[in-house]
Amino acid sequence: MSPLLHLAQRGTAAILALAVAVHLGTILYAVRGGLSAGEILARTQGNRGFLVFYGVFVLAAAIHAPIGLRSVLREWAGWHGRSLDAAMIGLAALFVCLGLRAALAVYLA
Repeated sequence: MSPLLHLAQRGTAAILALAVAVHLGTILYAVRGGLSAGEILARTQGNRGFLVFYGVFVLAAAIHAPIGLRSVLREWAGWHGRSLDAAMIGLAALFVCLGLRAALAVYLA
C-alpha cells in the first residue's frame, strides 16, 4: 500500500471511530428517550449540523472502505493494476452518491 493510501486509511479510521461513537450514542439516546421515527425526522429535518456530521461520516467511509477492500482484493484475489484502482474509485463514488443522497433526503424531508 502506498504511503498516501496508508495515511488516508488511518486518518479516515480516526474520523470513523468518532463518528460511529456519536452515531451509536445518538441512537441509544433516541431509543431510550422513546422517540418515534417521526420525532427523530422532525429533529434532523433542516438541521445543518446533522447534514455536516453525516456528510463527513459518508466521505470518511467512502474513502476508508475501498482502500481496505483494495488491499483484500490484491492479497486474496490477486487483482492488481489500473482496473482494480478504477473499480475502487467507482465504488468510492457510489458510496459518496448514495450516502450523501440519504443524508440530503433526511435533511430536506
